[in-house]
Amino acid sequence: MEVHIVVDPHILAGKPVIKGTRIPVSLVLNLLANGKTREEIIEEYPELTKDDITAAISYAASAMNYEELDPMEASG
Repeated sequence: MEVHIVVDPHILAGKPVIKGTRIPVSLVLNLLANGKTREEIIEEYPELTKDDITAAISYAASAMNYEELDPMEASG
């Protein structure tokens, strides 16, 4: 299985990023949440692949298994 997400304390203060870039997972997720398609994201960030975007979604889903969210914060 290819690694798409890395966490390095020397890159963006240790935030999860797409491997080989300084593009944070949170940016990809925010773009998707705001209605951008995978194709639109790749057009804006050509260093990304569809697999990178899928990995960002999977990473976030996995992280949710370990996070406790305040429902009031999540509603915006």
